[in-house]
Amino acid sequence: MQGESGMKTRRVQENMQNQSSAGIYRYSIEEARALYQQTPLADLGTLAHARRQSTVLGDSVTYLIDRNINYTNVCNSDCSFCGFYRPSSAHPESYVLNKRQIGEKVREALELGATRILLQGGHNDDLSYDFYLDLIRWLTETYPIELNAFSPSEIHQMHLVSGKPYQDILTELKDAGMKGLPGGGAELLVESVRKRVSPKKISADIWLEVMGIAQELDLTTTATMVIGFGESVEQRIEHLHRLRQLQDQSQRSGHAGFNAFISWPLQHNENTSMGRSRHRERYGADSLQYLRNVAIARVFLDNIPHHAASWPTLGVEIGKIALHFGCDDFGSTMMEENVVSRAGALTQSKWALSPEELQQAIREAGFKPRQRNSSYEYIN
Repeated sequence: MQGESGMKTRRVQENMQNQSSAGIYRYSIEEARALYQQTPLADLGTLAHARRQSTVLGDSVTYLIDRNINYTNVCNSDCSFCGFYRPSSAHPESYVLNKRQIGEKVREALELGATRILLQGGHNDDLSYDFYLDLIRWLTETYPIELNAFSPSEIHQMHLVSGKPYQDILTELKDAGMKGLPGGGAELLVESVRKRVSPKKISADIWLEVMGIAQELDLTTTATMVIGFGESVEQRIEHLHRLRQLQDQSQRSGHAGFNAFISWPLQHNENTSMGRSRHRERYGADSLQYLRNVAIARVFLDNIPHHAASWPTLGVEIGKIALHFGCDDFGSTMMEENVVSRAGALTQSKWALSPEELQQAIREAGFKPRQRNSSYEYIN
């Protein structure tokens, strides 16, 4: 007589057959948990790649040429996994980039063929709301490049210093020229985990609320996920479920919602309080856990079209394998990266891949490289 585990496994196998015969199948939370815990990794990769092919057909894998500019490292959140921030403007290593410095970085990016600037920083109490609005307006008027800027937690910081509601802030930033709101700061959308690792940061509900407003305004948005905080499989699936719910809501309202999902393992070295903790061995996730999570995300997030591999955190070789586990995008050149590198990511020693290196990696994985913009439209 089969136990509960055997019944779940059989049910998952039946659903896999339903997918192949009836198109995209929506997996329940229970089914996703069974897949996560019981399905052999190779089989999970096969299922995820099939789901990728049903959503993004063909052998093309995209990449983006961009630059990430961190306009300040001053932050009041004190996240235990961050080695980049400085607690106040009085700290000798704190900084706020001026327009000349930011402009130089943008010009360098344009000369190298970049099509997007990702502008993000800490939650700096010394910066007024006008700082952000003026910066976006000036960059838009000065340089011919798309701006995806800030994150939900930075929008909340603007709310705190201005008293303005999120809707007004995002509308004004959009009117000033901001085209997209990146998905930073999600980490895990599970309140018990957030209270443990980043208690001063916005709640999961606020992150989702701000993203929902951005999607109503048709700003380009992406969904992110970090694993390795000592969370359970159930909590990882809870994160994915909350993303899928918001995506359903946005698409029912006639909006695109998230156009991409990207996940990566927690980085924690001696620069972070988690990395210095006596419990540090409990944190992080290895390559196999990452690939399993990538595959589950592709299978479960049936309404988010594009999934990106994360080469900066686990290296190019694992990134290439992720292209066979449901990913159809290889990320960006990362012409500048200061946050995960400070926590121990590979970008600390090799902070960028050239377009040619990205193309070569995609070819070596067995796919055709295609340059894209933030909207996943092919370039050249």
